[in-house]
Amino acid sequence: MRKILTLSILGAATLLAQAPNGEALFKARCGSCHQETPEGRIPSRGDLAGRTPETVMSALFGGIMSVQAAGMAPADGRAIARFLTGKDPAMAAVDPNAGLCTSKLPALATSTADWNGAGGDMENTRYQPKPGLAAADVPKLKLKWAFGFPGDRVASGQPTVVGGRVFVGSAAGTVYSLDVKTGCTVWSYKAEGTVRSSISVARAQPGGPLVAYFGDIRSFAHAVDAETGKPLWKVKVEDHAGSRVTGAPIFHNGRLYVPVSSIEEALAQSPKYECCTFRGSLVALDGSTGKQIWKSYTVPDPAIARKLSKVGTQLRGPAGAAIWSAPTIDAKRNLIYVATGDSYTDADIATSDAVVAFDMTTGKIAWSSQVTEKDNFVMGCPNNPNCPETDGPDYDFGTSPILRNIGGGKQLLVVAQKSGILWAMDPDQKGKVVWQNKLGTGGMLGGIEWGHAADEKNAYVAVSDRIVKGTPQPGLSAVNLADGKTVWSTPSPKVTCATQSCQQAQSAPVAVIPGAVFSGTVNGHFRAYSTATGAILWDYDTARTFTTINKVEASGGSIDAAGPVVANGIVLTNSGFAQWGGIPGNVLLAFSVDGKQDQ
Repeated sequence: MRKILTLSILGAATLLAQAPNGEALFKARCGSCHQETPEGRIPSRGDLAGRTPETVMSALFGGIMSVQAAGMAPADGRAIARFLTGKDPAMAAVDPNAGLCTSKLPALATSTADWNGAGGDMENTRYQPKPGLAAADVPKLKLKWAFGFPGDRVASGQPTVVGGRVFVGSAAGTVYSLDVKTGCTVWSYKAEGTVRSSISVARAQPGGPLVAYFGDIRSFAHAVDAETGKPLWKVKVEDHAGSRVTGAPIFHNGRLYVPVSSIEEALAQSPKYECCTFRGSLVALDGSTGKQIWKSYTVPDPAIARKLSKVGTQLRGPAGAAIWSAPTIDAKRNLIYVATGDSYTDADIATSDAVVAFDMTTGKIAWSSQVTEKDNFVMGCPNNPNCPETDGPDYDFGTSPILRNIGGGKQLLVVAQKSGILWAMDPDQKGKVVWQNKLGTGGMLGGIEWGHAADEKNAYVAVSDRIVKGTPQPGLSAVNLADGKTVWSTPSPKVTCATQSCQQAQSAPVAVIPGAVFSGTVNGHFRAYSTATGAILWDYDTARTFTTINKVEASGGSIDAAGPVVANGIVLTNSGFAQWGGIPGNVLLAFSVDGKQDQ
């Protein structure tokens, strides 16, 4: 027995000695970027510690860290996940039956009072004209229910409300269908990676079932039966290692239009990375089958070898012009508009930091209107050998263009930029700039980040100014659509926080109903403002713990990336965003006049 025991101990010791060293692997593969105080948009070592092991594995194998993980064995990935989170993948236990709907719900049917997709309509106005809620009732809003995303520290998938159901994705890659009245779970579906895009619901064919369309960070577009959650098809729309789908796909006339973005500007921090080759694209798929109809690039010419870096790495280009946000449909002109991000190399392109119009039938670029030239940017500059010689300010467009009537038969495309500028362009003159209004200082995480809104008269614009060179100007402004003049501007209030972040930045998209605008902040406050004066009508601090309908431990935090939506008298917002020094959280909150004050 002693001999057997000795052999067992020796065997275990041998296995332990041969087990991958997660700490060493992390330092070698990831540590140069994920420091305790990393640059800009990169999560710190501490941020990563709170994520689920499954999220870490997803990032390493097919996700954002796939380039750094090239050639890595699954056991090595598990070791890194274990080192970072203290848990083994697939160890997080969640009761699958908690929060399931127990009574039969009405059949799913669309309504003009829905909030469908990112902007709520084809023009991406983020305006709800039939909210089921009067502005006078906004101060009476109370928490109705809360839903927790298991194990997440980021809640960045904006919900969609169609036919009394809420459709929302999560950082862990699970998409949920919930009852909007109670928050109970109708069904769930597991995607290939994080689902940050909003979900668009439509009938692929007239008279057919409603389909929920969305994308994930592994560049898959998905179609599932909106009533049951049954998978219908999934298609990988881009093979580049840095690609992802962040903007909501939009459905029109039988076709699904999928925007493709990337994090290659982050991958380029590695001196050995051959920067850069990614080209933003818009992909048209058949809504019924997922078959590709056309794919059009925002950078027309593919990258070629250009020169060697200071450390001897091959540099390539042109690259960039990612599409971070949802496309905008212009049925009248048969065009689809996208707003693009920056360029990654010195090979200048005319379609970065621009609004690009594509012919919906053919996918050909009809016109492009660039507002910032030579915005050539990758992370880690000026010390990164992959840095462009002309280093740009990183003035991406992270917002969708809004198409709005201004009277007299005229329309404008209104689009907001990280420069802090709100631009108005004429779609009948190939995007010629009509007016501009600088509302914020602008910068890497400054200016207007993720989305503005517009009713029939004004645009409503939240300013982040989280990382800027100069004086930050976070707040909310109203701008007259016809002439571009500021109607009012309300600075983001200073608050005292019990948590680590009191940042006043208003990075998240906003939503507007008749008489009120909803906007969240990085410090966790969710507010409503008067559309007439900018006065604050209602304020709710989401940075706290919540009792959730699905029995998941959940708390709110920073409101960033995902905006609020309004439908059927209910206002919904995600809360929690651990990146960039924000407050982590994993909750979806629903507010209504008949809600409860606390849970």
